Order: sequence, then structure tokens, then C-alpha cells
Amino acid sequence: MGAKIKKGDRVIVTTGRDKGKKGEVLKVFPKEDRALVSGVNVVKRHQRQTQRQQGGIVNKEAPIHLSNIAHVDPKSGAPTRIGFKVLEDGRKVRVAKKSGEVIDV
Repeated sequence: MGAKIKKGDRVIVTTGRDKGKKGEVLKVFPKEDRALVSGVNVVKRHQRQTQRQQGGIVNKEAPIHLSNIAHVDPKSGAPTRIGFKVLEDGRKVRVAKKSGEVIDV
């Protein structure tokens, strides 16, 4: 099956403490069904000092479950589900269910 959420996609958080926040997918972990989204699910980590990095308490994004995020509709900016469609030239692309807009460029 094709991936519905990929790196670089614009998504919106549907549940949890970050509900309503929008961000870009930085990384997807398919085996865990999770994704890293910029500015979402930010946690504080105690970082040990290394030669390259300063020690202390660092804010970083934690992975969020794929069921808690939805694609942002390119037209309206609202959350939408994803469908697949085969174009005339044979390419299989992802399509927003709400507007019918093609997500893959």
C-alpha cells in the first residue's frame, strides 16, 4: 500500500494537547506508525554535554502517532483524508478527499 503521510507533508494535529497545530512532517517511522512533526509534541530532554553540543535542558519534537494527525487540504486549510487516483499518464497520486485537489506534485 502507498504511504498516505510522507516527509514534507503539511499536517494538522486532530487530538491531544497540540490539537489544531499545523506543521511539516520531518520524518516518518512506518514500523511504529509515528511521525515527527515540526513544532508539535515538543518535550524537554536532559542533554549530556558533548564535544560538539552544550549540555542542559533541550526542547525537541517527539514522534506523534499517525492516527492523531491529518493532512491539510491545499485549498481550504482544513483537515482532510487522503485517497489515491491514477492520472492519464499512469502516475498514481494522492488526492485530498474534501476538495479533490492533487497533493503530490
